[in-house]
Amino acid sequence: MKSRIINTTSLLVGMALLILAACTPGGNKNSGAISGDLAQRSFVAPGEHDEFYGFISGGFNGQLSVIGLPSGRVFKNIPVFSVDAEKAYGFNEETKALLNTSFGFVPWGDSHHPDISQTNGKLDGRWVFINENNTPRIARIDLTTFETVEIIEIPNSAGNHSSSYVTDNTEYVVAGTRFAVPVPQRDMSINDYKGNFKGAMSFLKVDQESGEMNIEFQILMPGFDYDKAHPGRGKSHGWFFFTTYNTEEANSLMEVNASQNDKDFVAAINWKKAEEYLAQGNFTTMATNYAHNLYDEKTQTATTTWEKEVKILDPAKCPGLVYFMPMPKSPHGCDVDPTGEYIVGSGKLSANVTVHSFDKMIKAIEEEKFDGDAYGIPILNFEDVLAGVVVQPGLGPLHTEFDNKGNAYTTFFISSEVVKWKLGTWEVIDRKPTYYSVGHLMIPGGNSQEPFGKYLVAMNKITKDRYLPTGPEVTQSAQLYDISGEKMELLLDFPTLGEPHYAAGIPADLIKPNSKKIYSLEENEHPFVTKSEKDAKVVRDGNTVHVYMTMIRSHFAPDNIEGIKEGDKVYFHVTNLEQDYDVPHGISIIGANTSELLIMPGQTETFTWTPKGVGVWPFYCTDFCSALHQEMQGYVRVSDRNSDIELSWSLDGE
Repeated sequence: MKSRIINTTSLLVGMALLILAACTPGGNKNSGAISGDLAQRSFVAPGEHDEFYGFISGGFNGQLSVIGLPSGRVFKNIPVFSVDAEKAYGFNEETKALLNTSFGFVPWGDSHHPDISQTNGKLDGRWVFINENNTPRIARIDLTTFETVEIIEIPNSAGNHSSSYVTDNTEYVVAGTRFAVPVPQRDMSINDYKGNFKGAMSFLKVDQESGEMNIEFQILMPGFDYDKAHPGRGKSHGWFFFTTYNTEEANSLMEVNASQNDKDFVAAINWKKAEEYLAQGNFTTMATNYAHNLYDEKTQTATTTWEKEVKILDPAKCPGLVYFMPMPKSPHGCDVDPTGEYIVGSGKLSANVTVHSFDKMIKAIEEEKFDGDAYGIPILNFEDVLAGVVVQPGLGPLHTEFDNKGNAYTTFFISSEVVKWKLGTWEVIDRKPTYYSVGHLMIPGGNSQEPFGKYLVAMNKITKDRYLPTGPEVTQSAQLYDISGEKMELLLDFPTLGEPHYAAGIPADLIKPNSKKIYSLEENEHPFVTKSEKDAKVVRDGNTVHVYMTMIRSHFAPDNIEGIKEGDKVYFHVTNLEQDYDVPHGISIIGANTSELLIMPGQTETFTWTPKGVGVWPFYCTDFCSALHQEMQGYVRVSDRNSDIELSWSLDGE
């Protein structure tokens, strides 16, 4: 592999100075001003609905925010990889299993890249998939309920960053590793990294009816870092593309040692060829252990299945499976245009944006125009796959999305701007500043065959002077641009939750009609459901007590319980009897160290309580539900461990 050593230290110093200049408080204030006319375009009048849903990852908060576009209003924070006290996610007995991993119960995650399910290359609004970077996992959110219904752990992986992206018909969701590690994991000197560490690329097959995922196969790649990914579209359907950096296979002082080579790679993986090899039995099976967590809407409970093996493909033994396309220099973003012809790799340390051609790639493969190989994987000649270059469009290119008019939009982290350029001619059409240090961007449908080229959302890492200060840390932000005309126009700044990485957007009309309003009480098959007040009861089993409780505006049944003993483990199985839209109820009791429950109409949820002392302890509704919300309360009497007081319960003294 050819390499060229550059003065990396000088380059990094220059980049740092540019960042400081772009982020200086008070700078560019006038250019960031939004006129009343522009602001009016993002205004959604009271009682009216936004045109688009936006799903923005929370990064280090492990969640997924739901916003409206163009208003920027936050509608919901969907708990995914982190516990959430508002919904008791990860605290109640029904959702704890969703956070099981081979490392145990992990109550936190680092969520990065949401992607929406597709049919025929178009968004269909059934599910959102999102990756967890730290403890490698992929989650699926059901867009009828806006709740997490499945999380699958990814074995043999570390830093699950180049995910989760879906193919044209949601055949696969991909999960690519950022960090190379020993596979299988074992005690090994870090100095033996080169040639021994591997990167696992996981392909999760999706059931077209249920959405349920399973790891169909993994490809063991050389020990580079695999940063971002994108499926082929249209003509390139059947391929997946991954950017790599650290083709040097360095393991120390990465900012210098992983930036030596003049070019790294885009890895092109032919997943249809992988299916052929699987059908031929040309794979090995590796023993492993990983959690597959699935929520059942009928029982309203998640369970964990422990999977014990994965199918492994070795690209050196599977000709035609993987090819490398050289890409300057430490590329980050990997993006494919709606036609599937152009593959954009944004080299963070490159002065240009380089675009490869899918048609040229296929021709080069057919004509075997190779420039050597890396660990048995052919390297295609750079000139033979090159489609074009956007010359010096900005500093620090990261990510690219596309509109429906043949234009591309790339973010530049160092020069803090979004640049619009033309596919095919590579000419820069427009540029607009962001405030500040933009990372990802999102155009609704911009990573599908059918983008909705009206709005662009830029997600910024630094805000400094844009909002009121809140101590040493200030909010990160998103900015909304109108891209319907020749020139981009900044419409709106709005703060975000956590650290937004990527986002996905979709017309509201593709989701809104299917949104669930209630859970049918008749269809509730929870093992501890109580479907009417007359069936409410309290049952003792040794030192364990089960309370079968109902709630309805504005009382609990039972509302008084006696005979609980100090040290008992009490399970409150609480069913919301309401069958009316938007009438959840909550419940909490003094001393419960799990969480309050927030229970939707027709749902059953469970929390545990272990009383530490004798007394009479109140419980109450935590979600304002009616004019008599304050009266929605009850008591539990706790007696000494040796007490002979029998269990009793009542409603209205009965």
